[in-house]
Amino acid sequence: FQGSRLDEQRCSLPAPLKTEEEYIPYPSIHEVLQKGWPYPLIILPQFGGYWIEGTSHNLSSLSPTLSDVPFPWSGKVKLESDPTAKLYRKHFLGKEHQNFYSSDMTLGYLVLSVKYEQIEKQENLRLLLRTRTGTKHDLIPISCLNEFPNAVQMAKLLCEDVNVERFFPVLYPKASQLIVAFDEHVLSNNFKFGVIYQKPGQTTEEEVFSNTEESLGFLEFLDFLGDKIQLQDFRGFRGGLDVTRGQTGTESVYTNFRGKEIMFHVSTKLPFTEGDSQQLQRKRHIGNDIVAIIFQDESTPFVPDMIASNFLHAYVVVQLTHDTTGDTLYKV
Repeated sequence: FQGSRLDEQRCSLPAPLKTEEEYIPYPSIHEVLQKGWPYPLIILPQFGGYWIEGTSHNLSSLSPTLSDVPFPWSGKVKLESDPTAKLYRKHFLGKEHQNFYSSDMTLGYLVLSVKYEQIEKQENLRLLLRTRTGTKHDLIPISCLNEFPNAVQMAKLLCEDVNVERFFPVLYPKASQLIVAFDEHVLSNNFKFGVIYQKPGQTTEEEVFSNTEESLGFLEFLDFLGDKIQLQDFRGFRGGLDVTRGQTGTESVYTNFRGKEIMFHVSTKLPFTEGDSQQLQRKRHIGNDIVAIIFQDESTPFVPDMIASNFLHAYVVVQLTHDTTGDTLYKV
């Protein structure tokens, strides 16, 4: 059942363009550099596989104050993509309720949670049904029902496609703990992101991973991302970094954003190995992240396939700039 829910989270990415007929004549990074400044923030790989979002960087018409800079998004930050994940914890866990299970040829394993609720003298049934295709939830007034439904009828109230003869009661004493763990396994409170410092003119993986110095602009950006922490005996989420023997450096950048712990794998803070052009100690961590931030002090192009990795799928390219008063701005 858990395996089927994991399948729901997978998405199909555009296949890379491989044939000569599908070739997209994007300029190579060397062609762009030959044309001279100003350079684009990002150059797409010649054979595709990536797309660009967030390219509105014209600040000429803006007021010189940072508070007037418009943000390209609206509304609240959404951290969870599954609104049903915490329903069982909120409405059922620790309260009197019943759990049932069954197996449907089409919908797979079914787990049904049922709770009687009285709200403002109105009797209701709160139902939560988990199927292979997702979780359905509803609060149904009993007065709307012709008769009190059995478990199969309750499930059909949420999903008409349910086709089983009966549900069986869950009798395991620790069932509630297992169910809440399953419902919330799609949520994560721990995240790790790579941070790569790209100096002007650097166009290869070997160059960016060999940087050992940190500019003032890069240090200011790291302060913006989070807090500089000492790794030795660090008690928060460590993101795979060594906190006992110092094998992954002495310090890193960490933050807690609305209850989510984030550890940043900063390229310049991971161990530098003399004579290793690939800097495998650094790439071992950043190359296994899903998202990496590329920081640039000034205009220089970044190509996503510059870094060879089977795991890195998204790059957030950040370029330092300043407004007319000298305040720091970032192109993203």
